[in-house]
Amino acid sequence: RNQRLLPRLRAFIAARGLDADLAVTEGPGHATELARDAVRRGCARVVAVGGDGTVNETAQALLHTPAALAIVPSGSGNGLARYLGLPASPLAALELATAPRARAVQLDAGDVAGRPFFNAMGIGLDAEISRRFKRLTRRGLPAYLRTGLAAFLGRRSERVAIGAGGRTEEREILIVAVANSDQYGNGAIVAPGARADDGVLDLVAVGPVGPPAAALLAVRLFLGTFDRSPAVRRLRSPRFVLRRPAPGLLHTDGEVHEGPAGIEVVVQPRSLRVLTP
Repeated sequence: RNQRLLPRLRAFIAARGLDADLAVTEGPGHATELARDAVRRGCARVVAVGGDGTVNETAQALLHTPAALAIVPSGSGNGLARYLGLPASPLAALELATAPRARAVQLDAGDVAGRPFFNAMGIGLDAEISRRFKRLTRRGLPAYLRTGLAAFLGRRSERVAIGAGGRTEEREILIVAVANSDQYGNGAIVAPGARADDGVLDLVAVGPVGPPAAALLAVRLFLGTFDRSPAVRRLRSPRFVLRRPAPGLLHTDGEVHEGPAGIEVVVQPRSLRVLTP
């Protein structure tokens, strides 16, 4: 979408004489194909230039490989990049991505119904907001907040069984999110203190709330106190089993899919190498 970046990327590669190829994605899933080809050709680093969707597709191909993921954040939320403290400036991010001594850390990944995620997945209102947001031509935080409000006004809760650590509890919920990092993006901290390298995932379930409580939750989301609300239940585990009344939507890093009624969410510990400051 950001065509202005292309000449800047070409100029950066040429100015530094990098042994690098620039490939433009042509549609959903193409970034994964390009990244798999890069791994087959022995590329040491694969740089994803885009938002969480592009990062997700690229990272899928790098799981359990020696290749390292680098990120030049240029999406609307940039959740994983923000969690990692990556530079917001494209030039600074490119400098990090190509620095000879940049540090690669081992991060966990999540898997839900056979789909990898690296930031967060969710069902219920979470997935509905993602579905509506993906349809927008203009994105960003204000658009996300407007979309979330519209989805909330048409909200429906559902009874979900949540299994973790050999125990199962049933809850009436609006949202179940399972986070690998601490945030959705744009500084919206859904799982304060969560780490993407600790071998566990953080589940956050939000019960039915009215407009005043929802407004307070939205504020808490950006203050880093979301899980302190009495409407929120938080669990930590390497594996969760979710069962809802019927199949429905789920999202992985903001990308929306149809999912089954019964969902298994598992962690893949330290399965992805990522360059960090």
